[in-house]
Amino acid sequence: MAGEKATRGGMVHARIREEIFQGTLAPGQRLRLVELAQRFAVSQSVVREALTRLSEQGLVKAVPQQGFSVVTISLRDLDELTEARIEVETLVLRRAMERGDLRWEASVVAAHHHLAGVDAVRPDGSLDSEWFTVHEHFHHALLSACGNARLLAVATGLREEATLYRRWSRPVGHDTERDVAAEHQDIVDAVLRRDADAAAGLLARHIDRTSQALRTAIAKDPATTA
Repeated sequence: MAGEKATRGGMVHARIREEIFQGTLAPGQRLRLVELAQRFAVSQSVVREALTRLSEQGLVKAVPQQGFSVVTISLRDLDELTEARIEVETLVLRRAMERGDLRWEASVVAAHHHLAGVDAVRPDGSLDSEWFTVHEHFHHALLSACGNARLLAVATGLREEATLYRRWSRPVGHDTERDVAAEHQDIVDAVLRRDADAAAGLLARHIDRTSQALRTAIAKDPATTA
């Protein structure tokens, strides 16, 4: 029974997590135990455990006496995280370009080729989670030759903190006209030219573009923000 409950809890956690990422469950939306339990055909205790876990992961907000809701966008956190990412990731990219060899260049090209072969949006209009996994692999490949494990860990940690904002740029930020593939191609081209200034500038704009889409969404609908 314990194993079966854990399996059901894992399923509920994964489903709600993906619906938050897809924007199906919107920022600030209440998550009612009874409704979710009926929807997933599980007990309320299973739903509560899944929501508690999501709360620990920063995707759900738990308020005493009020229950659970999807987190909202913190404009201050978004701006601070964006600034930190630009400062750190561009620094690490510069180090990688100084120290990376031909094997590193080949790994960047291979990671980009893989990314270019995966569609971000499924035929039904939903976001493909596989694309985000491959996307992270590409960005990690860009930074991997920096030669400093501590700097790489900081950059990776900041990218992980930005996961929800990155996932929300399209369904919440409605950034549907963006040519992300072209942005990636431009970064790779600058890296292969060993033009560190161009590569760092392109990466900085690439990071900020995601945040700007969410800033625009907040301006249009303050309910999305804390």
